[in-house]
Amino acid sequence: MSKQIWLLAAALLIFTALPAIAGPRTGCNLYKFTGSFTRPRLNEDVLGDGNIHNYVNQLNINADGSLIVVWTAAPDYMINAGTGTPFVGSWTCRPDGKLLINFIYATFIPMTPDQDSTGQIVVQDLRLANHFRVSQLWTVDNDNQMTVIQSRTRTYQASEDPTNPSLGLLGSLNTTTAAYTRLVPTDADLIAP
Repeated sequence: MSKQIWLLAAALLIFTALPAIAGPRTGCNLYKFTGSFTRPRLNEDVLGDGNIHNYVNQLNINADGSLIVVWTAAPDYMINAGTGTPFVGSWTCRPDGKLLINFIYATFIPMTPDQDSTGQIVVQDLRLANHFRVSQLWTVDNDNQMTVIQSRTRTYQASEDPTNPSLGLLGSLNTTTAAYTRLVPTDADLIAP
């Protein structure tokens, strides 16, 4: 065989083998998953008093590898029950098509003037309680749905550095699933009579 045929055969072999080496075309390797996704949290009785609230987890996942999750319940009863920050982090698409997400957030608890030893707190306020560093594994089911399949949280005291993955207390693996659905733009309300 001529040298050109050998080169052509070698090039053909390389191009057919590369997809197998790179991993399957599935999940985040196949579907469009950037955008805004939501998960309703319905019928939650926050204080146990029969007062039902409906919340939403809102995930915005960006093409640059960043993400933010906002839980609409975080500011509910802020002064009496505390609050939390948005969950800010990043993601990467694994070769197996699963999405790996890491984010950090903080929680705050109420503090009354009588709990302040410095005498500087004169009205009820909030103070930093903990930081949390969360690692999650997701499936990208199609262009419009993603599902959390594993989650593990590392808890940091207010005095610890939450960007240091060797500090804090590592919790147990949670395999409870939670599906998020794309928030698809619609003009239905704009054209309604």
